[in-house]
Amino acid sequence: MQITGVNNLQGSNNLTKTTGTKNKGTDFGALLNDAIDNVNKLQVESDEATNSFINGQTDNIHNVMIASSKANLALQMTIQVRNKVMDAYNEIMNMNL
Repeated sequence: MQITGVNNLQGSNNLTKTTGTKNKGTDFGALLNDAIDNVNKLQVESDEATNSFINGQTDNIHNVMIASSKANLALQMTIQVRNKVMDAYNEIMNMNL
């Protein structure tokens, strides 16, 4: 069985461009803020679709369920990313020097 390395990752050029910058934390913080804003936007869209269905402005339950599922999936992914970051932080803090 031969194991080969991963050489062709999409977006790897973006990673190499930002690793040489002086303010690494700013880029990561901006990335997190954008992701959280996107999750919030999906939650708001889901609420608007639900309210419009409840008020009788639309009768398309399919779009309401899709918006709700997108918002739920984005929120669950955000929670899992947060859990992984906290696990990594705790592991680093427990390292012996």
